[in-house]
Amino acid sequence: MQTKAISPRAQRIPALDFTKGALVLTMVLYHWINYFIGPQWPYYLYLRFLTPSFIFISGFMVSHIYLSKYDAADPRLSKRLFTRGLKLLAIFVVLNVARTLVVPVLGTGVLVGNLLDLGNLFTVFVSGNLPVAGGKLASFIILVPIAYLLMFSGVLMLPYRFYRYTFHVVCTFLLLSILILGLIGAQSQNLELTTIGMLGVLVGFTPIAAMNKFVRHPYLLAFAYLCYTIAITIWNVPYPLQIVGVPLSVMVIYLVGVSGSESRTIRSEVILLGKYSLFGYISQIAILQILKASVRHVNVGFAVLSISFIAAFALTIISVEVVDRARARAASMDRLYKAVFA
Repeated sequence: MQTKAISPRAQRIPALDFTKGALVLTMVLYHWINYFIGPQWPYYLYLRFLTPSFIFISGFMVSHIYLSKYDAADPRLSKRLFTRGLKLLAIFVVLNVARTLVVPVLGTGVLVGNLLDLGNLFTVFVSGNLPVAGGKLASFIILVPIAYLLMFSGVLMLPYRFYRYTFHVVCTFLLLSILILGLIGAQSQNLELTTIGMLGVLVGFTPIAAMNKFVRHPYLLAFAYLCYTIAITIWNVPYPLQIVGVPLSVMVIYLVGVSGSESRTIRSEVILLGKYSLFGYISQIAILQILKASVRHVNVGFAVLSISFIAAFALTIISVEVVDRARARAASMDRLYKAVFA
C-alpha cells in the first residue's frame, strides 16, 4: 500500500473517466424514465447500481487519485477532502433551494414538505430514507453521502498516517453497524451508501495494473454479472447484493473503457463526460426539468417520448462540451468552474 505521492500531479486514467461518463449517460436514462414514464416502470431494479456506483468511484478516487497527489502525512490532503465534502453539501443546499423556486413554476413535480423542518432535515442528512412515491423531499441526494465520504476520509487520513489499515477497520465497523441496524429493523441509506464508498477506498489501494489484469477476463465477468442479474430478478436488490453488484457493474463498464480505442469519437465524448461527471449529473436534471415542462400540455406519445429521450442525451453532452470549451478559452470561466466543482 502506498502512502507517498507517486508524482506531483496524478495522471488521469481514461478508462476511469470512461466509466464515470458511461454512468452519467446511464443516469440520464434513469432520470428520463423517472420524468417521462414514472415510478411504475417495472425494471428500476436493474438500474439500482447507478447511485452507489458514483459513490464507489468517489471512494476509489480518494485512495487511488488523491493519495497519488499528496503524501498521506500532508495536511493539505485532509483539508482538500474535507473542503471538497463541505462544498458538495453547499451545492446540494443551493440546488434544492433553487428547486423549491423552479419546480412550482415549471410544474414538473411535487414538493413534499418543508426541507427546513427538523424531521425532514433528519431524513435528508442523517437517515437518507427518502420517500419513494408521492413527490420528492429533496433532489440531488447523491451529493450528501459523497460529501460525507470525502469528509470522513479527510478525517481518517490523520490516523492513517500511523496505521495503514485504518480504512479497513472503519469499513468493517460500518458494515457491522448496518448489520446491527438490520437486526433491530432499522435502516440508514446514507450509512449504506457511505459504506459502499468506503469499499471503493479499499479497492483504490490496488495498483491500476493489477486491476487492468483482473478485468481482462470478459467471460468470467459476463458469467458473474449474469448470476447477479438472476439474483436481483429473484430477490430484488437487498444490500448484500448491492455490495456485490456495484463493483461488478463498475468493472464491466471499466472493461469496455480499457478495451476501447481513444481515437473513437463516441469514446472520447464519454471520457469528456467522465471528466465533468458532477456537472453532467446536475445539468441533466435541469435539462429534463425543462423538457418535461415543455411537453406538459402535450399528449405524450411515442414521438414525443423519442424526441425527449434523444434531446436529453444530446443536450447533456452539449452542455459539457460548452463548459469544456468555455474553460479552455476564458481563464475566468476556468476559475469559476474550479471554485464550484473542483
